[in-house]
Amino acid sequence: MNLKKQFMEGLLTQNPVLVQVLGMCSTMAITTSFFNGLGMGIAVLVILTLSNVIISLIRKIVPDKIRIAMFIVVIAGFVTMVDLLLQAFVPALSASLGVFIPLIVVNCIILGRAESFSYKNGVAASFFDGVFQGFGYTVVLLVMCIIREFLGAGTFGGGILAGGKGIQIFPDTYAVKMLTLPVGGFLVLGCLIAAMQWALSRSKK
Repeated sequence: MNLKKQFMEGLLTQNPVLVQVLGMCSTMAITTSFFNGLGMGIAVLVILTLSNVIISLIRKIVPDKIRIAMFIVVIAGFVTMVDLLLQAFVPALSASLGVFIPLIVVNCIILGRAESFSYKNGVAASFFDGVFQGFGYTVVLLVMCIIREFLGAGTFGGGILAGGKGIQIFPDTYAVKMLTLPVGGFLVLGCLIAAMQWALSRSKK
């Protein structure tokens, strides 16, 4: 187990969004405010880590033919717990994220790591894989939220600061409001993926 390598893979070389290109729907849909990005990122990190640990623990007693069904049952259990906890303790976040919390059950990041890593590795390695992959996902969400919120509305910290409105950095009349729309998510994500691919290709050279 190489923690430094796992950390670098989760954040950079195998980043679930910018390199593996997974979880695109939620990434583009909810990254309009800092509050949404932080909440979704933490939810995925917790679910991914706990699912990885459980799947790694039971991998030797589950027949290979039903492994995908087993993955979904485990993930769905943790998604339900997180969804109910959000509804109980952070209802504003639950309402803002809406259907994207239940859809974590079929999120490609969770299923992908279950199939490619935790089903083949020990508990400790699977735990850190979940933490680092979830951290990498959260960082991308927050970067996208900051860019789209700042350039698209002129604010920072939407949903958290200044009574939920965010701190107004510059008048919204000068903002590129298109960035708060779905097309803005595509544009920002495309630019980030291009920047990451350029950086990785340059580092290899």
